Parts: sequence; C-alpha cells; structure tokens
Amino acid sequence: MKSIIDTLNFKKTDLKIYILLLSAPLLLSIYRYHGYANYFGNYFPSLKDLPLFDLYAHFWQFAIFFILMFVLPLIIIKTIFKEPLSSYGFKVGDKKFGLSFTFFAIIFLVIPLIYIGSKMPDVRSEYPLAKIILTRPDLIIWYESIYVIFYYFAWEFFFRGFLLFGLKERFGGLNAVLIQTISSCLVHIGKPESEIIGAIIVGIILGVVALRSRSIWYVFLIHVTIGILTDVFIIFL
Repeated sequence: MKSIIDTLNFKKTDLKIYILLLSAPLLLSIYRYHGYANYFGNYFPSLKDLPLFDLYAHFWQFAIFFILMFVLPLIIIKTIFKEPLSSYGFKVGDKKFGLSFTFFAIIFLVIPLIYIGSKMPDVRSEYPLAKIILTRPDLIIWYESIYVIFYYFAWEFFFRGFLLFGLKERFGGLNAVLIQTISSCLVHIGKPESEIIGAIIVGIILGVVALRSRSIWYVFLIHVTIGILTDVFIIFL
C-alpha cells in the first residue's frame, strides 16, 4: 500500500514551494479574522471613546498587515530559504522599462479610471477606509503615509514579490502571475464588485510588469497611486 507521503508525492526539495503556497491562505486568514479594523475595539475596548478611534483602528490594521505580509515573509526568506531579497524583486531591475510603463500607466490609465471610479456610490461607500478622514481631511497626510508604508508596501512585497518571484521558477511566469492574482483577490472579497473585477485585471497586469521589470517597485508606485487618488478624489472632488 502507498503511504500518505507517496500519495501526495511529497518532496523535500519542494519544501520552499509548499511554504510559499501555504503562506497565502494561512496569513490571509489570520489577517481576515484578527487584523481588520473592526476587531481593534475587541482587543482595546478602553480606546473606543477616543475621538480618533477610527484612525487608530486602521493604523492597527495596517500594522498587522505589515507584520503578516512583510515581516514574516522576510524572516522566512532570510532564515529558511536563505536567499537575498533581490531574488524577490527587491531591486531596481529594468529601470527604463519600469519607469516608462509606470509613467504612461499613471497618466493615461490610472488617473482617468480612478477619477471615474471615485464617482461610483459603492466605491465612495468603501473609501477612504478610515471614515474619519472625510470629516478631518487635515489628517490625510498622516493617514496616507501610514497606508502606503505599512499596507501597500507589504502588499506588493508579499503578492508581487514573495509569491510571484518565489513561484515563477517552479510553475513558470504565467502560472505564478495567476496564483498571486488569486491570492490577492481574496483580500478584496466583501468590497465592491467593480473593485474585485478590477483587482483581477490589475493583479494580472501588475504581475506581468513585475516579472518584466524584475522589480516590485514600479508596480508599488502604480498601486500606491491608485489607492491615494481614490481617497483624494472622493474627499476633495
């Protein structure tokens, strides 16, 4: 009789792949059930009456996301995989292609499409995540800075760095792009339908761009622009 290990075709040489594939459902599940801003009050009930509670709750959410999607994968890369971060797109890469694509994408696609999207009722009801920014726009610099550093950076590092570059050699570029797109799309469940559809399309495009540029930095700039402009257009226009 075949053993369970034989049935699963387990290979010690594929341990890295198993860790990469399991990291997405495991870390995203922890984030979903413990990291969202609405759980902040459960952990810190004494802070519920603070005027800026909503802001602090979302800062906490971004911090949890940063730990799960950047700090833990970083530890895995350096201590288990023992590989340089450059192997995961943490480098300049093809600067000529990256900068030119980023410029044209932002000017001709991101700005007009996000402006149109910001007028949709379902998008306006979702963003900004911290609703206090709607009545306290003076806080937007602090909010967006934390948003970018702890959330968007960790997002790109995990999906377009850790997963994408980590899986491409084993599964090929296209399959790696699709796997990271599936994983990143899960975070959008519960958000407006238009955003989920957009996340699938954008996830594929940015995955391809990351591979082509051999870097996460250009897609990071594009993603950050999408996020910031969505909030800015909703708040001020």
